[in-house]
Amino acid sequence: MSKRLVIDAFKLVKGKGKSIGIYNLTHSLVEYLGAENCARGMENEIIVLGNDYNRSDFEVPGVQFHRCSGDPLDRKTYTLWELFGVTKVLKDLDPDRVLFPRGYRPLVYHGKDTILIHDLIPLWYREHHPDWVSKPENFYITNRLLASIKGADRVITISDYSRDDIERRVPGSKKKTVRIYNGLNDVVLPEDTAVHDPALQEGYIAAVTSSLPHKNAAGILKSYGIYYERAKKEGVTPLSLLVIGIDDLAPYREQAGLSSEAASHVILKGFVKEHSELCVLIKNAKIFLFLSYIEGFGFPPLEAMQLDTPVVSSDRTSLKEVIGDAGLLVDPDNCPDVADKLLYLQTHEKLCAELVQKGEKNITRFGWDSRVPLYWNELFR
Repeated sequence: MSKRLVIDAFKLVKGKGKSIGIYNLTHSLVEYLGAENCARGMENEIIVLGNDYNRSDFEVPGVQFHRCSGDPLDRKTYTLWELFGVTKVLKDLDPDRVLFPRGYRPLVYHGKDTILIHDLIPLWYREHHPDWVSKPENFYITNRLLASIKGADRVITISDYSRDDIERRVPGSKKKTVRIYNGLNDVVLPEDTAVHDPALQEGYIAAVTSSLPHKNAAGILKSYGIYYERAKKEGVTPLSLLVIGIDDLAPYREQAGLSSEAASHVILKGFVKEHSELCVLIKNAKIFLFLSYIEGFGFPPLEAMQLDTPVVSSDRTSLKEVIGDAGLLVDPDNCPDVADKLLYLQTHEKLCAELVQKGEKNITRFGWDSRVPLYWNELFR
């Protein structure tokens, strides 16, 4: 018997909002579910609630696109949508199940629903950086998340770490929560895969971060400063550091304790809009460095593995789980150890080759061909 699945993507706009990951996962999920539906002879009905900004990404074969009125970039509009508006649309569509990929369900909905929880980072901020987000906004976000977990019929999350964290915050939720690892999309490289920046011609470490505290830009810079001095002391030419995601060193300079000499070897790239450009920068790096404090999954280290770049990564939260023994895991607060790992990798080509080989094997765990049946069976249960 045919079933109707509705996916609420009204709030999602590429390049806007705080999570690129939610948009990318929803986009990939819609594409793959649509393709699976076509392969099954349109066995079920899949409807995406979207907007003018995301129509080109979400109006795909096997899926019906339903344009919803209103500006998804207006805070009042999308807040009212998630609280009340989506319920009115769902009443007319009468789905067998609705998926809320942002993790927030409406205040009142009596049908079967599934929320997708990537992580509980807002609660981490409440505990570790309470002043980063205004108290009213933090209160709203965290309580909406917890209430959504309690009220949802089913919960999908993307790592065992996140599933355990959800259970810790909302006891009893584990029995309705299923873990489905994220799927890795294929890496698409341009014809020219060389890096032409003169500052990067002598070899470099690539690090991905942002100005958000949990991405730990200061820890990356502090670790590099220690690495730089130790490399010089041991007669090794230090690699440069390419930092992708920030464009100003000043906010971190004092905390990182970078010498002027080390700082002169730091290249800041800021946000890289084109994914193919990002891939080229990572592929040409000698080492990839990722020192995040909390991740629900952890795409950047896995993408580095796709590009055959050896990884040094934080061992926090989900990262140990998804990286396994395919990278060198470190305590992101132990900057001297991070520095040692960077220097050791630089001077041990055999270990680099072993990590690349392990990385190639590790990423096979996250192919979309194995994700689609899990999502299909869960959403059309």
